[in-house]
Amino acid sequence: QVQVVESGGGLVQAGGSLRLSCTTSGLTFDSYAMGWFRQAPGKEREGVSCISWNGGSTYYADSVKGRFTISRDNAKNTLYLQMNSLKPEDTAMYYCAVAFYTGDYCGPDALDAWGQGTLVTVSS
Repeated sequence: QVQVVESGGGLVQAGGSLRLSCTTSGLTFDSYAMGWFRQAPGKEREGVSCISWNGGSTYYADSVKGRFTISRDNAKNTLYLQMNSLKPEDTAMYYCAVAFYTGDYCGPDALDAWGQGTLVTVSS
């Protein structure tokens, strides 16, 4: 059974930074592309960033490009998202998941294993 646990969210002022972490179990972590997704109240879930299985390729949504950095540590089965220059519009529940990632497309994999998410709130 795949388990996903996100952490690192919180309340931060605009312009601040947060680092999200995601640990997984029940899957061969280094065999899969991984991604961060977010859902704001009243909005659809969107793909924020994806990373290939070995970290050699990354994708960022236009809205976060230049501000967020995705990385992974396969030895620790952990995925990260460094978020800098945060804006109020970044406020959302953030989730990590196994990703379907082709280089120019970043979406959730059919494995459909999600954690409870971690809430990021950016105040203006």
